[in-house]
Amino acid sequence: MKKETKIIVGVLAGAALGATIALALSSDSSSDLKEKVSDFFADLLDSSKDKLAGLASKASDVADKVKDKIAEVHA
Repeated sequence: MKKETKIIVGVLAGAALGATIALALSSDSSSDLKEKVSDFFADLLDSSKDKLAGLASKASDVADKVKDKIAEVHA
């Protein structure tokens, strides 16, 4: 890894760690924090499922087109 890349990764990791510590030390109660984190990951999971479903649909469409082209070539 280049020196500049290592610096950027270090800065981003430090920012993420700082944000995590700030959330942990915030005035929110621990149950509120747990709920926020849980909601964030639930939303992230839902979003990922939607994207994967769309990707699977596209892959199926492409596979059907390929099968049609192969059938045309063999005909």
